[in-house]
Amino acid sequence: MNKQTDPLSWIQNWFYNNCNGDWEHNQNIIIENLDNPGWSLTIKLEGTLLEKKPFKTVDIEKDKNNWHYCRVHQGKFEGAGGPLNLGDLLAIFKQWAESCESKINSN
Repeated sequence: MNKQTDPLSWIQNWFYNNCNGDWEHNQNIIIENLDNPGWSLTIKLEGTLLEKKPFKTVDIEKDKNNWHYCRVHQGKFEGAGGPLNLGDLLAIFKQWAESCESKINSN
């Protein structure tokens, strides 16, 4: 995938590339708003190349409205962030997925 692609276009392609007639029938990508305010991003990894890949937790807090936290827990990528950080959550997932893909392709 093109590393220059914006995170929204990239996640759409990632979703499409993981559709296999079964995987897409579940709510595998969930974007919700938080009441603090902010965003929540959950991506189920089961059935994808990322399912068992290590992820280093990201925890950045610049101020009460500019923060993001991402981890992989129980087979899911989970991200939360401030009201203007949804793009950051998608970008962190994109960067991780692309780094895992490049390691797979180099083997």
